[in-house]
Parts: sequence; C-alpha cells; structure tokens
Amino acid sequence: MNGQQLPLWWPRAKMPLPWNQFWIILVLQFSDSLVFKTLSPFTPHLIRDIGVTHRDETQVGYYDGILHSSYYVAQTLTILYWSQLSDHIGRKPLILMASFAIASTMLSFGLSRTFLSLLVSRIICRAFNGENGVVKNLLMDITDTTNLPEAYGYLPISFMLAAIMGPLAGGSLFQPADRFPEIFGHSELLKTFPYLLSCAVPVICTSITWLVTYFCLKESVSTWTPLLDLIKQWFLPQSREKPSMTSSNVLTDYEEADLEKISPTPLPLRAVLTRRVLTVAASNGTLILFHIAVNSILPIYYATSIELGSLSLDPPHIGAIFAISAFVGHTFQILLYARLHNHFGAYTVLMTSLVSGIPVVILFLVINALARAHGMDWVVWLAIFIQHMLMAVLDMSYSSIASFIRASAPNHASIGATNGIIQLAARGARIIGPACGGAVFSYSIHDSGDAWLAYYLFMTMGFLAIGTSWFLPQNPHLWEEVI
Repeated sequence: MNGQQLPLWWPRAKMPLPWNQFWIILVLQFSDSLVFKTLSPFTPHLIRDIGVTHRDETQVGYYDGILHSSYYVAQTLTILYWSQLSDHIGRKPLILMASFAIASTMLSFGLSRTFLSLLVSRIICRAFNGENGVVKNLLMDITDTTNLPEAYGYLPISFMLAAIMGPLAGGSLFQPADRFPEIFGHSELLKTFPYLLSCAVPVICTSITWLVTYFCLKESVSTWTPLLDLIKQWFLPQSREKPSMTSSNVLTDYEEADLEKISPTPLPLRAVLTRRVLTVAASNGTLILFHIAVNSILPIYYATSIELGSLSLDPPHIGAIFAISAFVGHTFQILLYARLHNHFGAYTVLMTSLVSGIPVVILFLVINALARAHGMDWVVWLAIFIQHMLMAVLDMSYSSIASFIRASAPNHASIGATNGIIQLAARGARIIGPACGGAVFSYSIHDSGDAWLAYYLFMTMGFLAIGTSWFLPQNPHLWEEVI
C-alpha cells in the first residue's frame, strides 16, 4: 500500500508449511501416541493376569484408572517446568531426553510382573517425558496463524498410524508363546514376560525417532541460554543480565513473520497468567476431562461382559475396533478439518465437535441394549461404528482449540510458558478423567442400582466443556490483533 502500514484486519498471505522440519514433528507425534495406543488393548487383561484384582472383574476398572492417572500425575508435576525450560534452553534437548525416557520405560513396563512395577514405569515415563508439550511449542515456533490450521490438518496422519499400529501390536502380540506356539513357543523370555513383545514395538519406534531427531531436527528457539548459565541465573541473580547466545542452527523460515509479537526474552510466569490464557486453559481442560474420561473406559467397556452392561470382546477384536476407528476417523479429519476451519472458523468447529460428544455417551447404553437383545449382530457393530464416527468429530476440537492457545500467548518468546500453563490444567484433567471414569464405571457395574451413574457423569462433563468454551472469542485473531 505504497509504504503505508497495513491495517490489522488486512488479510495476510498464507505461508507454506516448512516441510523440512514439519515431517519430524509428525514422526515425534507418532512415537508419543504409539505408547498409549499399544497399551490400551491388553492393559485390562494384564491387570487380571498379575493377580492384583484377585479374579474380581469389577475391580479392573479401578486399577486401570489408577495406572492411567498416575501417568498424568507425573506429567502434571513436570509439564510446566519442561515447557518453560524449553523457552530457555531450546526444544531439541528436551525432545531427545523424552524419547529416551519413552523407550527405556516401555521396556521396563514389558518386563514388569507386579502392579507396583507397572505403576513405577508409567510414572517415570511421564516425569521425564515432556515431549508432548515441547513438540506443541516447536509446532507453534515453525508456523504462523496462516498455516497452523493446515499443520493441524496433517497431524492426524501421525495419530492415525499410531492408532492403527498400536492396537494391532498390543492386541495381536500379547502372550505370543501361548497364541503362536509354533513361532514363539520355545522362548522362555516371552513365556516369563508375555507382554514384552507388544511393548517392544514402541521401544523400537521411539529409538528410531531419537536418531531422526538428533540428526535432522534444527533448534527452533532463536535465542537460547546454555543450561549451565541458566542454573547460575537461578542461584546468582546478578548473572541474569548476561545476554543470551544465538543459536547457529536455527530455523529461518519465519524470522520476518509476526515481528511485532517477538520478544527477545521469555516473560515471567506471572506476566503470562492473563485472562486469555486462563480462559483457554479452562476450555482445554474441561474438553480433555470429558474426552479422556470417555476414552479411558472404552477398552474396559468392550472387555467387560454383556451381563454387566458391556460387550464381552477379546483383545484382538478390541484392537481391530480401535485400528479401524483410527483409520476412518483420522482420514476424515485429514480430508476435512482444514476446509471446515477455513469455511466456518475455529470457534464454530470447536463447539460443533463438543456437542457431538453427548450422543457418544448415549450410545454406550444403546449398544449394550442391542447386544442384550440381538447378541453381537450387525446392528451392534453399526452402532459402534456410529459412535466412533461421532468421536472422530469430537477429536477435531483439539485442532480447533490450538488456534486459541497460540493466540493467547502474550508474546512469541513466551509460547512455551503459555502452553505449559494450559497443559498443566490439561494434565490435571487427565489425572481426574481416567481415575474418575474408571472408578465410577466399575462402581456402576458392581451396583446395579446405579447402573447409569457413569453415563450421567460423562454427560455432565460434556456440558461443562461446552459451557467453558462458550467464553472464547468468535475469532482467535481478535486476541492476536490487540497484542
């Protein structure tokens, strides 16, 4: 405009995705998701096998919820620290440490023979694994507001592959010496540790991911402080004036983008605690609370008997359901999310996704009623398919809320701290969700007088998520324009 400054509402040219680094993010997301997806099909059977429930099927949900929640307790205590630290020392060192933690603790999980050792493995895995939050910071570093929706449109590729490979590996490779005696029947190792082969799949994949990250990933933080200097700053206040070093191996694709938002140093944590950040934290936290509570009982619901209100499915069938659901659901999101976002906006897609979660809960009751009446007939499988399609719509809420997370950051240099605060609330929800969902579900099937109690709870969580998201702006760009 002849040298004049463009108005804030002026449409910006869309920046292309930096594929030379974005593909590494896809690999990282795949390895992180693979762990949970691999464990889901066989965890209820593992809990039964180790004897902690004393053959009481109604207790499986309690211990499964404890196992999942402990994983997120450790993450809740460390997520803010890792996210903030990544603003100072960079993303790459923490991602490398996280990949090592995943590989080593999954190996120990497969070698565990008591519930306590399972619990310790999961806690250590998440305590030293800040990958999920740091990778989100990395993604926001290498994208801007014009191509972030496109990036989130591609992320389901990683989740889809993990959701296909994980359940198939977990559901097919457990107890290999008994199920495939002609191949593994002579292995004393696999007889002693019947779940080791399933756990070996994420161990191998994560080890490969570590090598890819080490040799291919470039540091995305343009200014960083060596860890030794950072420690000195904590103990010697006078050293805080020392200027940060500039990385010689940083990304330059977006050095000229959003210059008005780039600050030379991260803001203090108190300055990041704005109303916008807290609003997004509440919305994201209640969304995850609802989503993970429902997701955490799915394998328990499928594995529990029809007489107790579920479906009586074995691990191969459970793994197949999750794999097919992942393929269909993530393909749906890959093909449609970016188009829906561009046409309707992040807010409309978010609210629609959350509303779709209500019939998901109702279908638990419908599926069991159909199974009681007709057995595992095609009508039951159709209802399961509809439920998982609605869950695919619900999954789009994560991609939609990412735009609000980025927009809520006070400046570009504080993206890590902002995401850390929001992820802290999210991890609190991940603690409450599985423990509460699993415990209430187990109680409801144990006491027939409160058979629907779990579903009343899930409906309440769903409406709470819808209510908190109501306070977000219609367009996340409105927040970015006032910075």
